[in-house]
Amino acid sequence: MNGASPNADRMSRPLLLRRWPRAIAHLDADAFFASVEQAVHPELKGQPLVTGAERGIVSAASYEAKARGVKRGVPLYEVRRICPECILMPSDYETYALYSKRLFSIMRRFSPLVEEYSIDEGFADLTGLRRLFHASYRDIARQMQEAVAAELGITVSVGVSLSKGLAKLCSKFRKPNGITAVSGRHIHLLLERTTLPQVWGFGPNTVALLEKHGLTTALDFISRPKAFVSALLGKVGNEIWLELRGESVAPVNAEIPSRQASISKTKTFTPPSMDRAQVWARALRNLESACIKARRHRLAAQKLSLFLRTQDFDGSGNETKLPFPTSAPNEIAPHLKRLFDACYRARVLYRATGVVLADLTDPRPSQFSLFDDPKRQIENEALFAAVDEAAARYGKHTIFFADSACLSAQHGGERGGIAQRKQQHLEGETARQHIGLPLLRHRLKK
Repeated sequence: MNGASPNADRMSRPLLLRRWPRAIAHLDADAFFASVEQAVHPELKGQPLVTGAERGIVSAASYEAKARGVKRGVPLYEVRRICPECILMPSDYETYALYSKRLFSIMRRFSPLVEEYSIDEGFADLTGLRRLFHASYRDIARQMQEAVAAELGITVSVGVSLSKGLAKLCSKFRKPNGITAVSGRHIHLLLERTTLPQVWGFGPNTVALLEKHGLTTALDFISRPKAFVSALLGKVGNEIWLELRGESVAPVNAEIPSRQASISKTKTFTPPSMDRAQVWARALRNLESACIKARRHRLAAQKLSLFLRTQDFDGSGNETKLPFPTSAPNEIAPHLKRLFDACYRARVLYRATGVVLADLTDPRPSQFSLFDDPKRQIENEALFAAVDEAAARYGKHTIFFADSACLSAQHGGERGGIAQRKQQHLEGETARQHIGLPLLRHRLKK
């Protein structure tokens, strides 16, 4: 980056940073779901493609589709209008997960400290590895990027800087397939070109608040005194301020959680609905799906969250503590109903619902406390063992709440088929049990 500003001079004097007191890399896959589909089906490379056909809306779009105006969350009929030649594919989450595991295994070849931030992005601590690789931090990032392209057939963008917050800004700077490395002496050049909405951790409300105080860039933000930031934004704002100044507040965490922290189930539906019964049925189905997963992993929830998203992407939500750990939806449904009644607004179009089971723990032990109802618990265990057995034999949601019965009859809008990996099995596989291999280079059915 070339060129400086008066703000840059004002910024550089108080920091006096060394070039690389530490080096954190952020790797971000480019249009991950769509890129995986193009890697699995090489004949689709270079063509506009979207995934999410099974939901009726776009969950991911290739860069070729984005160039034609297709965006995430757009209904399929809108995609047909914007880009008639666009290829619509159902999401193959099993294959995406396999590619994600291979992505992180490649990162671990370059650093033992790798944090899996999401399915398609992660952080790696490269500090001190220049001597091992006989290369600069930028060149190490380039080697990592080239290994992913050669072995997985997808592109990634990589950012390298002194903290996770700065590295994440760098990875977005030259997407797709870009590399940006910013040392301590050049942080100000990156921050003066970074608007407030681009800062990791700043939501619309925070941006609006900072703009009211005359701030427009990340450089403006970190140039303000620490006391100003703490008073305005509290602890979280103070941590972002430090990260942007090159001080690593949140080091790379390579520990893999021994237990899932939460279970989230969301559903976007088309067409959107303002029918209270339909929206409630969607939320209830989210709860049923989350409880199925909790029982499969022998977990019980102690906290419940609900959110509703409107057609204009506005959202509302709430959470509550459950009186005891459980994975039985009939125990949780009354609490969900209270949250729903508090969030739902009449005559508003809703497009998505979501339920989160949190504070997961072991199911209640066989010994009961004074206030437990042993008979009810034993009956619930038997009931949902039968429900899960029916689901394994006849399909998920074979047995469901009466309030969600309307979903089976409701038309969900234009939709595509199911993913190829769910239709074609290798020898010995079942519908629910697959070995960890994607199916490559199968010709798509027209």
